[in-house]
Amino acid sequence: MSLLERLGVVCDLRAGARHFFPWWLEEAYVAAPVDELREDERRLMLAYGLTAGQIGFRRGLEASYRGLRSQEFAEDAESCFKATGECCFEVEAVETRLASVGETIEVRRGGALQIWLPPVRGNEYLVAVDTAGGGADGDFAAVQVIEMGSGLQCAELQQRLGTLELARVSAELAREYGGALIAVERNNHGAGVLAYLDSVERYARVYESSGVAGWLTTAGNKPGMISRIGALLVDSPWLFFSRRLLGECRTFVAMAGGRTGAANGAYDDCLMAMAIGQGVRAELLGKRR
Repeated sequence: MSLLERLGVVCDLRAGARHFFPWWLEEAYVAAPVDELREDERRLMLAYGLTAGQIGFRRGLEASYRGLRSQEFAEDAESCFKATGECCFEVEAVETRLASVGETIEVRRGGALQIWLPPVRGNEYLVAVDTAGGGADGDFAAVQVIEMGSGLQCAELQQRLGTLELARVSAELAREYGGALIAVERNNHGAGVLAYLDSVERYARVYESSGVAGWLTTAGNKPGMISRIGALLVDSPWLFFSRRLLGECRTFVAMAGGRTGAANGAYDDCLMAMAIGQGVRAELLGKRR
């Protein structure tokens, strides 16, 4: 068994569960104490109560493993579960952006709704919705608010919500962002969200395709949706502000049979909502041109 398997992650193959344990739980991992700390080292010490000797050991890992240090001696679950070689995105581009993203300007709904850019009068916005069944143990629903002209991510919601509540929150965000167009993935529970937007929220600006409300994700168009996000991560990483979204990109992998999706134990709700939003945006801008 490798060192990473012993310290970084424990896999229960029968249950399909994975549990993360950081390297500093091993008492033997200490070295000569560090006198002058970098900012990232100071944050790590404050967050987890590490000693100067443990930071010294970490410096040794950096010298030995260089760019592979975070992979072989993971310090968070996302890095630990990263599927090296199978990730659908350029991992270096994702991690570079993760290292530079700033803080939110506002957080609501107990942290589920994060806002980076407020609405600007005269700008046009798009609200993209990836639906879920809700429930305490169900999948997350996700909503992305993007600026139509630039593609900038403005706000993001990730929460376990039923169809009625998801329709209400989506309509609230759309109204807040100047009467934005709402694009709901109509697969699965999307039909319910669309029905509530029409009958309860009375929200008229809903994306349609061939006269049918909602965006349909299929085996045919999903590869293009994912490829578009991958291209944006490389060419325009400044469009993305969400650590949740970028974390999902790191664990979105190729699977057997040519399928793609979240690695076991990970999520892809924020990513798929963004893929829907950028797909709708590209389609609408193409028609206008």
